[in-house]
Amino acid sequence: MRRVTLFVNGTSYNGKVVAVYGTLADLLSVASTKFGIKAANIYNGKGGLIDDIALIRDDDVLYISEGDSFVDPPNNLESPHEFHSWAHTDWITLNVGGRRFTTTRSTLVKEPESMLAHMFRDQDVWGNKQDEQGAYLIDRSPDYFEPILNYLRHGQLIINDGINLLGVLEEARFFGIERLAEQLEGVIKNSQPPDDHSPISRKEFVRFLLATPTKSELRCQGANLQGVKMLCTNAEGASLIGCNFEDPAGLKANLEGANLKGVDMEGSQMTGINLRVATLKNAKLKNCNLRGATLAGTDLENCDLSGCDLQEANLRGSNVKGAIFEEMLTPLHMSQSVR
Repeated sequence: MRRVTLFVNGTSYNGKVVAVYGTLADLLSVASTKFGIKAANIYNGKGGLIDDIALIRDDDVLYISEGDSFVDPPNNLESPHEFHSWAHTDWITLNVGGRRFTTTRSTLVKEPESMLAHMFRDQDVWGNKQDEQGAYLIDRSPDYFEPILNYLRHGQLIINDGINLLGVLEEARFFGIERLAEQLEGVIKNSQPPDDHSPISRKEFVRFLLATPTKSELRCQGANLQGVKMLCTNAEGASLIGCNFEDPAGLKANLEGANLKGVDMEGSQMTGINLRVATLKNAKLKNCNLRGATLAGTDLENCDLSGCDLQEANLRGSNVKGAIFEEMLTPLHMSQSVR
């Protein structure tokens, strides 16, 4: 989005900073409202008539007339409170917490209701203090101020690694940059992990799973995974303690061929789950409800199945070498054909 400074033709005070959008007629309409006139022509600082919105650049200083010819604004103004036509294009150096930043006045006033805009819109209205080199002193954190200044420069929120988002948010609030504060609040909210007691949906779980590197640990304790389809998923080492895979509508969760090596699914509800030819080597499945589960061809080597309910579970062709079947809720029958 482009921003320009508008003045009435022949003046260099009471300027208005406006956003440029749409057509030239739209800009003339905005100027008419801002100045209470019937705007008809737009001129640049050299008196050139602008007849195409594409000719207008960011931070241009433009002059609005009601149809009369261009009148060159006065070069010198005696009143210290009058707005200079060059005020939005000169360079300013800031000393923020001991670090120096150089930028243009137009950048600092892009958010018209912000503290920075009030501080630097007019010449020395706020009585801003300066250091011995003439830089304006601002007693704030330079690390948190830098992302704010860059946001004002190009409109994008970019924060380097190691910078606390909460610190940048507090600075945005301090300087009254509301749109940036709202954007930061959204980023912070999205970066927060869900509460340990808040269930997540199947869609959210799959999204987390796909975004997690294969060597990173994934914790999804207590997740609601009713009827989830995760065929051939790689969830090695994941923490799925107390998850619910049972769908009241009867849709059975399908993890056929999944890599679940070392996964911790203790206390999970998995009635009817399909784990056919999945790998659960060294997995922890203590106290799980696996009633009616399909475990045919599943690798259960060294898997801890203590306290599980395996009634009617299909274990045909599964590898149970070193598996632990202590304190089973229901006895295993030969008809389930384990090897």
